[in-house]
Amino acid sequence: MTIKKRNALVALSAALLLGGCATGAPAGSGSGDASNAAQQQKVGVVGTQDQIQDVKKFCGTKPLTVAFADGFGGNSWRKITRKLFEEEAAKCPNITKVLYTDAQGDTQKAISDLNSLVAQKVDVIVTFVDGGEALLPTIKKATAAGVKVVPFVGSPGGTPGKDYVDFVSEDIKTYGSALAEWTVNAMHGKGNLVMLGGIAGNSYSQGVYQGVLDAVKKHPDVKLLNTDGPVATDWEPGKTQQVVAGLITKYGAIDGIVSDYGGGSVGGVRAFIAAGKPLPVWSANDSNEFGCLWYQYKASQPSYQIATESSRNWIVNVALHKGLAAANGIADDEPSTYDLKIIEDSTGPAKQPKCEKSLPPDAILSSGLSVPDLQALFK
Repeated sequence: MTIKKRNALVALSAALLLGGCATGAPAGSGSGDASNAAQQQKVGVVGTQDQIQDVKKFCGTKPLTVAFADGFGGNSWRKITRKLFEEEAAKCPNITKVLYTDAQGDTQKAISDLNSLVAQKVDVIVTFVDGGEALLPTIKKATAAGVKVVPFVGSPGGTPGKDYVDFVSEDIKTYGSALAEWTVNAMHGKGNLVMLGGIAGNSYSQGVYQGVLDAVKKHPDVKLLNTDGPVATDWEPGKTQQVVAGLITKYGAIDGIVSDYGGGSVGGVRAFIAAGKPLPVWSANDSNEFGCLWYQYKASQPSYQIATESSRNWIVNVALHKGLAAANGIADDEPSTYDLKIIEDSTGPAKQPKCEKSLPPDAILSSGLSVPDLQALFK
């Protein structure tokens, strides 16, 4: 199956779920039957961040081991997300062990990590599935073994509520289309556009790319330069700088960029500066340094504008809630899919970009971590 066909099927499945075809017991009701808890959850519910509930509602009382199986842990976004997961788990006194694995962008290692966690009799696995559908058979096997698996942000395909407890994310296509629409408008509806993704072939960047495609189709004077999918940057600033430098050499004029990682985008900004090229209109998710760089260059390059949506690291907490609820036989009606809005927009006075000089460049201000926690994490 091609990537485009796969994404279409995943999108259709999500649309059916969002239409309310999967529902469960009322929130807070506990059946006591954890083996059927995946079916008790309300999967595919759309909502907003303010609907997230207190983890203590889902902790239960029996001793539990939980794990965060990361597909790639090598950037600041992943480090912040891991910290949030560990802090949230620490609020449940009955969680006796918290494990973490890093597949380092290797799908085969991600499969091995999941199998190892199942062998260690972990009760709940929260996982960022960078490998897409290649991980689905292993996740289904873990579910069959009684482990409550909750993928977040990176989708493995399959059926939430059956193959795993639920899938938790923002509306990925809407994220891509909203940022692309802002970018195209800031480009005055014409010019060359590029979409930067993460690890090659990952399901998240592919979903964002589909949203970008949807937006670009409405604007015939905008040319999306990367027609075969998102440009792979590995979600790393150094790699992004190299990749963008190559794009500048290849295409010359680039008028707008949509990126699915603000922390990596800072490397791309540096590539334009090093090449002596005008900075393009740029949209991404929020990052402290991304905002600070706009303030650094806005006077010398008045056409350079940026916009961001939340980096939504806090979604990992919801994934943990849903796993705990399933392990304890408690229904969880928190949203699975979160609508995000633009939170920074340099073109208007109401949402000017944020730059907190007391925090390190890698800090993410919308992450959910406190200022002291961010300072300690990037000490």
